[in-house]
Amino acid sequence: MRRYDLDWLRVFVFGLLIFYHVGMFFVPWGWHIKNNVEYTSIRIPMLFVNQWRLPILFLISGMGTFYALNKRTPIQFGAERIKRLFLPLVIGMLLVVPPQVYIERIVNGQYQGSYFDFWPAQSFMGVYPEGNLSWHHLWFLPYLLLFSLALLPVFVSLKKNPAGRFLKWVEVRVSEKTGLFWFLIPLYLMESLLEPFFNITHALIDDWFAIASYSTLFFYGFLLMTVQDTFWNTVTQNRRFYLYCGLMGFTLYLGLILSFEDSIAVHFTEALLKVFNLWSWILVLFGYAATYWNRPSRALTYCNEAVYPFYILHQTITIISGYFIMDLSWGFLPKFLYLVIATFGGSWIIYEFGIRRWKWLRPLFGLKLKKAFTFSHTMKSVTQGK
Repeated sequence: MRRYDLDWLRVFVFGLLIFYHVGMFFVPWGWHIKNNVEYTSIRIPMLFVNQWRLPILFLISGMGTFYALNKRTPIQFGAERIKRLFLPLVIGMLLVVPPQVYIERIVNGQYQGSYFDFWPAQSFMGVYPEGNLSWHHLWFLPYLLLFSLALLPVFVSLKKNPAGRFLKWVEVRVSEKTGLFWFLIPLYLMESLLEPFFNITHALIDDWFAIASYSTLFFYGFLLMTVQDTFWNTVTQNRRFYLYCGLMGFTLYLGLILSFEDSIAVHFTEALLKVFNLWSWILVLFGYAATYWNRPSRALTYCNEAVYPFYILHQTITIISGYFIMDLSWGFLPKFLYLVIATFGGSWIIYEFGIRRWKWLRPLFGLKLKKAFTFSHTMKSVTQGK
């Protein structure tokens, strides 16, 4: 049975990613281009979102893998993953990411000339950040492809042995309100012992902490679906408890990092609060989504297909739009609204009037080949919400 709540969560989290990347234009954290005025006040809401937005995406991807393997052989699944992840990655690196690198070079005074002087003559020389070849925000795709293929034998083995001792242990733990917090132990060990030595780079090579933690979350997603009836029952019944845990976890985490200087004790405490907080909010989102969002609609059908092209396109549109306003004297709110509207609107126009309608473009952006709907049918479906 299809889980519509997972589809909605996927749409919600990727939509939130657009707001997050718009926010990166304004906060005093490293990003590709920055506004002429930085706003420290928005760091706390961005820090809150940043705790769980990527972990839940890898969990949802692992859950989707469980359902995909119900309908495909391992070979079919591997081929499908390559087609839907590697091909859009290549297209993104060739066409979508280069404008981001070009604008960054222009802003930093590292290049002069038109874009077509830069692309393709300069855009693929050397590896970013020293060179220009990069996957930038598309880093999620090679990581997901790696995890999907590397863990495939484990997943096949688990599906062949649903009554195994390990899965029985998992089901017992998942059936308990606090049993789901057993999953924090590996995450805590990685956060406390690996993270200090391996900064997240999204470069895949030598990115050991990111690979370890994200692959574990991806595995968790698959594992939880092997006992899905128990899992959904637990998170639905205890969603308010997990909400209280999340509120407490983020409050304590924020108080710790704002009040104490770094030390060994602070580091290990911070690592515990961080994983407790992110896991609590993930359980909150699953619990409330299962309660209120697990129903089909035409709006969901449209958004669920559009979300992948939006993800591929959005950061390039944000950076291009931000380049033209970065030195203007507008305040935060006008610039923020401009970037949000420009990013969502630009992504939608390219998707609706290009990617969605042209068959040869669809697989390049990870979509299946099928007959495109007319614009009138699209708007009728979305507005009716059926």
